[in-house]
Amino acid sequence: MARHPLPPAPASGGWHDGDPAAFRSFADIGPLRLENGDTLPSVRIAYETWGRLDEAKSNAVLVLHALTGDAHVLGPTAPGQDTPGWWEAVVGPGKAIDTEHCFVVAANVLGGCQGSTGPSSPSPDGAPWGSRFPVVSTRDQVRAEARLADLLGVGAWSLVIGASLGGQRAIEWAVSRPDRVERLVVVASGARTTAEQAAWTHTQIRAIELDPNWRGGDYHALPVGPTGGLALARQIAHTTYRSPAELDERFGRIPQNDEDPLRGGRLAVESYLDHHGEKLARRFDAGSYVALCRTMLSHDIGRDRGGQSEALRRVRARTLVVAVDSDRLFHPDQAWRMAEGIDGALYREIHSAHGHDGFLIECDQLAALLGEFLNERAPSRRPASARRRGAGRRRPGPRRTGCARWRRRRRAGPPPAGRRSA
Repeated sequence: MARHPLPPAPASGGWHDGDPAAFRSFADIGPLRLENGDTLPSVRIAYETWGRLDEAKSNAVLVLHALTGDAHVLGPTAPGQDTPGWWEAVVGPGKAIDTEHCFVVAANVLGGCQGSTGPSSPSPDGAPWGSRFPVVSTRDQVRAEARLADLLGVGAWSLVIGASLGGQRAIEWAVSRPDRVERLVVVASGARTTAEQAAWTHTQIRAIELDPNWRGGDYHALPVGPTGGLALARQIAHTTYRSPAELDERFGRIPQNDEDPLRGGRLAVESYLDHHGEKLARRFDAGSYVALCRTMLSHDIGRDRGGQSEALRRVRARTLVVAVDSDRLFHPDQAWRMAEGIDGALYREIHSAHGHDGFLIECDQLAALLGEFLNERAPSRRPASARRRGAGRRRPGPRRTGCARWRRRRRAGPPPAGRRSA
């Protein structure tokens, strides 16, 4: 029975000042007063762009990443960037979000660990923020992204699209800044964190906090960090990212190689979770993981806005809500209720055996739905459990702006060549 343990992970797997910048650009957006009354005195946002902003500034697209994602939506690995682009089947030249015709922006989220201000970033005194990093809400993160948009010269986004945690920011963009979002796509996400989602999130936070190397969040200057707790948190999360049927069909009761469960060995599914936990511990920061989990706990589009229904009425963007039919973390009914509350919103489902991660795996389906939506020919679909609640509403007249104009020009003939920037 052989296991092959990896060398110890660094105290923090995030990007740090002095590391190669890879494809990152950086924007200093100044002090940021947070929703809870705290202030971050100086905030930096790391981001990447592809394509070129047109003269009318009508073709800008904002892509918002999930919990452990980053701004590297498209492109290879490089020194300082250990992972390839995470949505290359959806974003790129000739793809559903076409970087030859659209100016695509992706930012590492406030509180993250890939160059944006977060717990591992230097505070004003030069030491990492650590335990002193304040709680940031979804609204704080969108406020930071809006400042980045201002610096890039983007007044309104032709499209804002986000999945999972990124979908929570996407709907916040459309509610808090309806005049700056022309089209909205929310994938595998919700308008507020449910009690069950909060329960899963809480257990992940506690897994990290109970690691003796957590030290209250002040571990960044030490040789060892709470990587065991971070790996366990990832295992808990990954269980919710996949469907029970897929796990059973894929692993069943199969032992891991020559390991015997009756002699302390692992089942194959245990080894699978160990692998994903160890992998994340090498590329992420535990403090950022806790900070972003707390963001999810605070997420409620209706807070101080008269409730969810009242808040969703603020959305003016032409909207597509996409659920994964086997998602047990963000259930399709939750997505449908959000779509139902937005005037004229369209609802579609990705069919997948993979659960929540279907939005990363079933890219052909997602790209097709995006193509239909951007070309304004997407019919609304509802989950079976919602069909009893009556038909959804349709917007009486779609608006045609931004990337949709490029697509009509493309059908008529090749447009001027765009320039990809990094």
